[in-house]
Amino acid sequence: MVLKAVCVLKGSGETTGTVYFEQENESSPVKLTGEIKGLAPGEHGFHVHAFGDNTNGCVSAGPHFNPHNKSHGGPTDANRHVGDLGNLTAGPDNVAKIDFTDSVISLAGQYSIIGRTMVVHEKIDDLGKGGNEESLKTGNAGARLACGVIGITQ
Repeated sequence: MVLKAVCVLKGSGETTGTVYFEQENESSPVKLTGEIKGLAPGEHGFHVHAFGDNTNGCVSAGPHFNPHNKSHGGPTDANRHVGDLGNLTAGPDNVAKIDFTDSVISLAGQYSIIGRTMVVHEKIDDLGKGGNEESLKTGNAGARLACGVIGITQ
């Protein structure tokens, strides 16, 4: 049975977007597609945060989803948070297109991302290689431009 989810991202500024998630089964990779508009051209950190709470804007989503208590890293690193999805690249049209797979996140089971918050950040994620303590927590990705709770869809 194919599992599907969606996240509608909104921010305090002009940044908005929609991310679609699809997973063939609990052990297969998750395919992410969609786009985010209103970003400055360049790279922006893209993460799943721990809580599906946006009552205080994106701040109440908490830290990156990290059930294994690892350091921050890039999507291909063995040592990474479950929620570490690297960077999205916005073009000169201020739009970032999303089309990739990730084999660490899941839409089912104990470490499901359903009900958690997706966040797009102001700056590039240094993937934990910035040489300081903040890099190992957040990748120095800066402010949270837009966020939304990941929900089940059909």
